Amino acid sequence: MNQRFAHDLEYGGGSSVAGADEAGRGCLAGPLVAAAVCFDYETWSDDDFVTLDALNDSKKLTRTARGVLYPLVLRRAHEVAVVTFAAQSIDRLGLQVCNIGALERCLALLTPLPTRAIVDGYALGGAAAPHLRMVGGDGRSAAVAAASIVAKVTRDRLMIALHERWPHYGFDRHKGYACADHQQAIAEHGVCELHRLSFNSVAYQQLGLGLQQ
Repeated sequence: MNQRFAHDLEYGGGSSVAGADEAGRGCLAGPLVAAAVCFDYETWSDDDFVTLDALNDSKKLTRTARGVLYPLVLRRAHEVAVVTFAAQSIDRLGLQVCNIGALERCLALLTPLPTRAIVDGYALGGAAAPHLRMVGGDGRSAAVAAASIVAKVTRDRLMIALHERWPHYGFDRHKGYACADHQQAIAEHGVCELHRLSFNSVAYQQLGLGLQQ
Protein backbone atom coordinates (compact mmCIF):
# COMPACT_ATOMS: atom_id res chain seq x y z
CA MET A 1 0.00 0.00 0.00
CA ASN A 2 1.08 3.56 -0.75
CA GLN A 3 2.66 4.85 2.49
CA ARG A 4 0.57 8.01 2.20
CA PHE A 5 -2.56 5.92 2.72
CA ALA A 6 -0.94 4.15 5.65
CA HIS A 7 -0.27 7.52 7.24
CA ASP A 8 -3.88 8.65 6.79
CA LEU A 9 -5.32 5.41 8.10
CA GLU A 10 -3.19 5.65 11.23
CA TYR A 11 -4.01 9.33 11.77
CA GLY A 12 -7.73 8.88 11.13
CA GLY A 13 -8.10 5.59 12.96
CA GLY A 14 -9.18 3.92 9.73
CA SER A 15 -11.98 6.40 9.14
CA SER A 16 -12.28 9.65 7.15
CA VAL A 17 -9.42 12.11 6.69
CA ALA A 18 -9.48 15.44 4.85
CA GLY A 19 -6.46 17.07 3.27
CA ALA A 20 -6.01 20.68 2.15
CA ASP A 21 -3.40 22.26 -0.12
CA GLU A 22 -2.99 25.20 -2.49
CA ALA A 23 -1.58 25.93 -5.95
CA GLY A 24 -0.31 29.18 -7.43
CA ARG A 25 1.16 30.78 -4.32
CA GLY A 26 4.38 31.78 -6.07
CA CYS A 27 2.90 32.97 -9.37
CA LEU A 28 3.15 36.44 -10.85
CA ALA A 29 -0.29 36.14 -12.42
CA GLY A 30 -3.56 34.32 -11.92
CA PRO A 31 -5.48 33.22 -8.84
CA LEU A 32 -4.45 31.33 -5.78
CA VAL A 33 -6.43 28.06 -5.69
CA ALA A 34 -6.94 25.92 -2.59
CA ALA A 35 -8.64 22.54 -2.46
CA ALA A 36 -9.83 20.22 0.29
CA VAL A 37 -10.41 16.52 -0.34
CA CYS A 38 -12.05 14.19 2.19
CA PHE A 39 -11.56 10.44 1.82
CA ASP A 40 -13.88 8.16 3.79
CA TYR A 41 -11.61 5.14 4.00
CA GLU A 42 -14.24 3.01 5.76
CA THR A 43 -16.19 2.85 2.50
CA TRP A 44 -13.22 1.90 0.30
CA SER A 45 -12.43 -1.46 -1.24
CA ASP A 46 -8.94 -2.76 -1.95
CA ASP A 47 -9.45 -1.69 -5.57
CA ASP A 48 -9.86 1.94 -4.51
CA PHE A 49 -6.46 1.93 -2.81
CA VAL A 50 -4.88 0.25 -5.84
CA THR A 51 -6.46 2.73 -8.26
CA LEU A 52 -5.02 5.70 -6.37
CA ASP A 53 -1.70 4.09 -5.50
CA ALA A 54 0.16 6.70 -7.59
CA LEU A 55 -1.06 9.61 -5.45
CA ASN A 56 1.80 11.96 -4.65
CA ASP A 57 2.70 15.61 -4.34
CA SER A 58 1.36 17.18 -7.55
CA LYS A 59 4.71 18.88 -8.19
CA LYS A 60 6.34 15.46 -8.48
CA LEU A 61 3.84 14.24 -11.06
CA THR A 62 3.73 14.97 -14.76
CA ARG A 63 0.85 16.92 -16.24
CA THR A 64 -0.40 13.68 -17.82
CA ALA A 65 -0.27 11.82 -14.51
CA ARG A 66 -2.17 14.60 -12.74
CA GLY A 67 -4.79 14.55 -15.49
CA VAL A 68 -5.27 10.81 -15.05
CA LEU A 69 -5.49 10.97 -11.26
CA TYR A 70 -7.80 14.00 -11.11
CA PRO A 71 -11.07 12.23 -12.11
CA LEU A 72 -10.08 9.16 -10.09
CA VAL A 73 -9.78 11.33 -7.00
CA LEU A 74 -13.12 13.02 -7.66
CA ARG A 75 -14.90 9.68 -8.04
CA ARG A 76 -13.53 8.29 -4.78
CA ALA A 77 -13.62 11.41 -2.62
CA HIS A 78 -16.38 11.69 -0.05
CA GLU A 79 -16.31 15.47 -0.60
CA VAL A 80 -14.24 18.02 -2.50
CA ALA A 81 -14.17 21.81 -2.09
CA VAL A 82 -12.24 24.43 -4.07
CA VAL A 83 -11.71 28.12 -3.20
CA THR A 84 -9.97 30.77 -5.30
CA PHE A 85 -8.57 34.23 -4.58
CA ALA A 86 -8.07 36.53 -7.57
CA ALA A 87 -4.99 38.68 -8.13
CA GLN A 88 -6.84 41.81 -6.97
CA SER A 89 -7.70 40.16 -3.65
CA ILE A 90 -4.08 39.08 -3.19
CA ASP A 91 -2.88 42.65 -3.83
CA ARG A 92 -5.48 44.10 -1.46
CA LEU A 93 -5.29 41.60 1.41
CA GLY A 94 -1.80 40.14 1.06
CA LEU A 95 -0.68 36.74 -0.14
CA GLN A 96 -0.44 35.09 3.27
CA VAL A 97 -3.88 36.27 4.35
CA CYS A 98 -5.37 34.89 1.13
CA ASN A 99 -3.42 31.65 1.43
CA ILE A 100 -4.64 30.95 4.96
CA GLY A 101 -8.13 32.17 4.15
CA ALA A 102 -8.45 29.91 1.12
CA LEU A 103 -7.34 26.84 3.08
CA GLU A 104 -9.72 27.69 5.95
CA ARG A 105 -12.67 28.22 3.61
CA CYS A 106 -12.24 25.06 1.59
CA LEU A 107 -12.13 22.96 4.77
CA ALA A 108 -15.17 24.83 6.10
CA LEU A 109 -17.11 23.93 2.94
CA LEU A 110 -16.86 20.22 3.71
CA THR A 111 -20.10 19.02 5.29
CA PRO A 112 -19.99 17.83 7.96
CA LEU A 113 -16.73 19.38 9.09
CA PRO A 114 -14.00 16.74 9.12
CA THR A 115 -12.89 15.49 12.52
CA ARG A 116 -9.45 14.70 11.09
CA ALA A 117 -7.84 17.14 8.68
CA ILE A 118 -4.27 17.71 7.50
CA VAL A 119 -3.14 21.03 6.04
CA ASP A 120 0.02 21.22 3.98
CA GLY A 121 2.50 23.59 5.58
CA TYR A 122 0.26 26.02 7.46
CA ALA A 123 -1.46 26.25 10.82
CA LEU A 124 -4.87 27.87 10.36
CA GLY A 125 -6.81 30.19 12.65
CA GLY A 126 -8.65 29.10 15.76
CA ALA A 127 -12.02 29.19 13.99
CA ALA A 128 -10.86 26.68 11.37
CA ALA A 129 -11.80 23.02 11.40
CA PRO A 130 -9.60 20.91 13.70
CA HIS A 131 -6.47 20.14 11.74
CA LEU A 132 -2.87 19.04 11.80
CA ARG A 133 -0.25 21.28 10.20
CA MET A 134 2.15 19.12 8.25
CA VAL A 135 5.20 20.43 6.41
CA GLY A 136 5.52 18.45 3.20
CA GLY A 137 2.06 17.01 3.74
CA ASP A 138 1.45 16.61 0.02
CA GLY A 139 4.20 14.00 -0.02
CA ARG A 140 3.19 12.29 3.25
CA SER A 141 -0.63 12.16 3.26
CA ALA A 142 -2.81 10.71 0.49
CA ALA A 143 -5.62 13.16 1.24
CA VAL A 144 -3.28 16.15 1.03
CA ALA A 145 -1.69 14.76 -2.14
CA ALA A 146 -5.18 14.48 -3.64
CA ALA A 147 -5.95 18.06 -2.64
CA SER A 148 -2.72 19.23 -4.24
CA ILE A 149 -3.70 17.51 -7.50
CA VAL A 150 -7.21 18.99 -7.48
CA ALA A 151 -5.85 22.48 -6.78
CA LYS A 152 -3.12 22.22 -9.42
CA VAL A 153 -5.31 20.77 -12.18
CA THR A 154 -8.09 23.27 -11.45
CA ARG A 155 -5.70 26.19 -11.61
CA ASP A 156 -3.87 24.96 -14.72
CA ARG A 157 -7.14 24.53 -16.60
CA LEU A 158 -8.24 28.01 -15.58
CA MET A 159 -4.98 29.55 -16.78
CA ILE A 160 -5.25 27.71 -20.09
CA ALA A 161 -8.76 29.11 -20.53
CA LEU A 162 -7.59 32.62 -19.62
CA HIS A 163 -4.85 32.34 -22.25
CA GLU A 164 -7.57 32.75 -24.88
CA ARG A 165 -8.20 36.29 -23.62
CA TRP A 166 -4.54 37.25 -23.12
CA PRO A 167 -2.64 35.05 -25.62
CA HIS A 168 0.56 37.14 -25.75
CA TYR A 169 1.56 36.23 -22.17
CA GLY A 170 1.76 32.46 -22.69
CA PHE A 171 -0.38 31.54 -19.69
CA ASP A 172 -1.16 28.18 -21.32
CA ARG A 173 2.54 27.27 -21.04
CA HIS A 174 3.84 28.72 -17.77
CA LYS A 175 0.50 29.17 -15.90
CA GLY A 176 1.59 32.57 -14.58
CA TYR A 177 4.90 31.58 -12.98
CA ALA A 178 7.95 33.83 -13.29
CA CYS A 179 9.81 32.10 -16.11
CA ALA A 180 11.96 34.04 -18.58
CA ASP A 181 9.28 33.98 -21.29
CA HIS A 182 6.69 35.42 -18.93
CA GLN A 183 8.99 38.16 -17.74
CA GLN A 184 9.84 39.05 -21.33
CA ALA A 185 6.13 39.23 -22.18
CA ILE A 186 5.56 41.60 -19.26
CA ALA A 187 8.45 43.78 -20.45
CA GLU A 188 6.93 43.91 -23.94
CA HIS A 189 3.21 44.18 -23.19
CA GLY A 190 2.99 45.46 -19.62
CA VAL A 191 0.72 43.80 -17.09
CA CYS A 192 -2.91 42.75 -17.37
CA GLU A 193 -5.61 42.37 -14.73
CA LEU A 194 -4.41 38.85 -13.94
CA HIS A 195 -1.04 40.08 -12.67
CA ARG A 196 -0.31 40.51 -8.97
CA LEU A 197 1.26 43.94 -8.71
CA SER A 198 2.19 43.49 -5.04
CA PHE A 199 5.06 41.18 -6.03
CA ASN A 200 8.46 42.86 -6.23
CA SER A 201 9.48 40.98 -9.37
CA VAL A 202 12.43 41.63 -11.66
CA ALA A 203 9.89 41.64 -14.49
CA TYR A 204 7.98 44.44 -12.78
CA GLN A 205 11.14 46.38 -11.99
CA GLN A 206 11.85 46.48 -15.73
CA LEU A 207 8.59 48.38 -16.09
CA GLY A 208 9.24 50.70 -13.18
CA LEU A 209 6.71 48.91 -10.95
CA GLY A 210 7.78 48.43 -7.34
CA LEU A 211 6.41 46.70 -4.28
CA GLN A 212 2.99 48.07 -3.37
CA GLN A 213 2.58 46.55 0.05
